[in-house]
Amino acid sequence: MSVATSDNSLPANAPEAPDEWKRILEAVLLSAREPLSLVELRKVFADRVAGEVLHALLDELRAEWRERPLELLQVASGWRFRTRAEYMPYLERLNPEKPPRYSRAVLETLAIIAYRQPVTRGDIEDIRGVTVATQVIRVLEERGWIDVVGHRDTPGRPALLATTRKFLDDLGLRSLAELPALEQINPTLDLANAQ
Repeated sequence: MSVATSDNSLPANAPEAPDEWKRILEAVLLSAREPLSLVELRKVFADRVAGEVLHALLDELRAEWRERPLELLQVASGWRFRTRAEYMPYLERLNPEKPPRYSRAVLETLAIIAYRQPVTRGDIEDIRGVTVATQVIRVLEERGWIDVVGHRDTPGRPALLATTRKFLDDLGLRSLAELPALEQINPTLDLANAQ
């Protein structure tokens, strides 16, 4: 269902009632492959619905879906529907692909970047006590979880690494502040210096 037309006006039969706006939001979000920001959602209504109104409608939708197998979630990039964790085993039967498994080095490196960002490779090596293989960084970049966000103003100008919005989206987080405390992470990871 396309609500906005190419000339940025609403169709002649466009609804004016908030309950119908909510149904349109629901349809758009259920059809979207990626999270949608408030800016993108406002475009659906040709910017005729205020951001505060959209946020209120999204909160109502989230409440309506509270007891259903899908949940409306706000993540770093915007809003999206996601299957609740308790239903994932059933979906995995239809698509039995195994998720990628990451080495301890990859997970430790990601944790250091997430909790200490922005960091250089040298910072990571100081914390881990071992050299960081190029492949470890490449795996995280290919996954879209980290990116170079600048360069440190020191000799050699080493790249500064930080996590991305995709990292937050994939974890279902709105911001880094929602990361669990380091004490809750696998206690075998020696990340005490990362605080």
